[in-house]
This record gives sequence, C-alpha cells and structure tokens, in this order.
Amino acid sequence: MTPHPYSFIVIFVGVALIFPIMPLILAWMWRRFFQPPKPGVQKNATYECGVESLGEAQIQFRSQYYLYAIIFLIFDVEAVFLVPFAVAFTGLPVGAFVAILIFLLLLIEGLIWAWGKGCLNWAR
Repeated sequence: MTPHPYSFIVIFVGVALIFPIMPLILAWMWRRFFQPPKPGVQKNATYECGVESLGEAQIQFRSQYYLYAIIFLIFDVEAVFLVPFAVAFTGLPVGAFVAILIFLLLLIEGLIWAWGKGCLNWAR
C-alpha cells in the first residue's frame, strides 16, 4: 500500500506546528500550576549579585559610537568577500574581475562619504 503523496507534507506541517506550540503550552501550564498566586515584596524586589541598585539604570551613549560600529562592520564584511576573490584571482573570468571592481568602488565611495561627513573623527 502506497501512502498518499501529500501525507508527508501533512506530517511535516504537523510537526512544524507542534514543536513551537508545545513548549508554549508547557510553559503556560507550569506558570498556571506552580506560580505563587500573589506577587509579594520579595518577588518584586530587584536583585543583582545581592547588591541593591543605585542610580539610573540607563546610560546614554553618543550615537557616534554606533556609527563607528556600523562602519567597522561594513569594512569587515568587505574583507570577508575579498579573501576568496584574492585566492582564486588567476582562475576567474573577466566578468568576476569587473564585479569585484564595482564592489570595491562602491566601498571606496562609502568610505569617502563617511570621511566627508566627519563620521571617522575620533576627537569630537
């Protein structure tokens, strides 16, 4: 007896639904039956390493730091793309060489733009 052609899809969809839903149901049941019914002073108290918190919890950072990080990531990913090209340089066709030149020109344009906007000044 051969199974129906769509039975594997039905099984796959069933498993795909059961795996994420089952932990949610188990967590809900755990909370429902084992959680203390009323929050108290001890439950709502802040605890970090046994020391009470002092001062403001949120620290403001200058947005310039995030810009440095994004620029670093862009040029770090550039290196990841350039290494395979450098390894296989002699065996690549002319189209690949042109594509990597366009890639490099766009990155150089981005670097010039960031430099012109003053994003790379550390002395602010």
